[in-house]
Amino acid sequence: MTGDLSIRPSDDRDVSAIAAIYHHHVLHGIASFEEEPPEPDEIAHRRDAILARGLPYLVAERGRRVLGYCYASPYRARSAYRFSVEDSIYIDQAELGRGIGRALLSELIEECTARGYRQMVAVIGGSEQFPSIRLHQALGFAEIGVLRAIGYKFGGWVDTVLMQRALGGATGPGRTGGEHG
Repeated sequence: MTGDLSIRPSDDRDVSAIAAIYHHHVLHGIASFEEEPPEPDEIAHRRDAILARGLPYLVAERGRRVLGYCYASPYRARSAYRFSVEDSIYIDQAELGRGIGRALLSELIEECTARGYRQMVAVIGGSEQFPSIRLHQALGFAEIGVLRAIGYKFGGWVDTVLMQRALGGATGPGRTGGEHG
């Protein structure tokens, strides 16, 4: 169902749609551990910070309607992690299960690989988030571990699933290899 779908770099005009998609996930899901949805100005600020680092921030659209977005952010702040990124992906609730997440994440992987990153990490809220886990597995991510009851949202404890994927010529999780491995 992704026939007329296009993936492109986000721009300023996408911020309100991105904020609306994220707003829903914050209020109704555990993909984000935020409990109060940020205002569009805060989303714009966060997006600008990602872009200022030279990292990709992509949207999927059909007929000029933003259906989802994804971006890469630094995995951790310490310099030794400089070749590793974390992916974040959110899809409009009405568009789930239509291949949009796969199209976005595939493009994000390509973009990060082209920019010289070596590892991508997914931190998935909720060990029962099977669609997200399966999406990442289908695109080459391996489950690395689960942080049990690490967050508290909607009156209950929530796990996070850690997944990892090598990019480009990098070695896989748990192995070392050279300057960028």
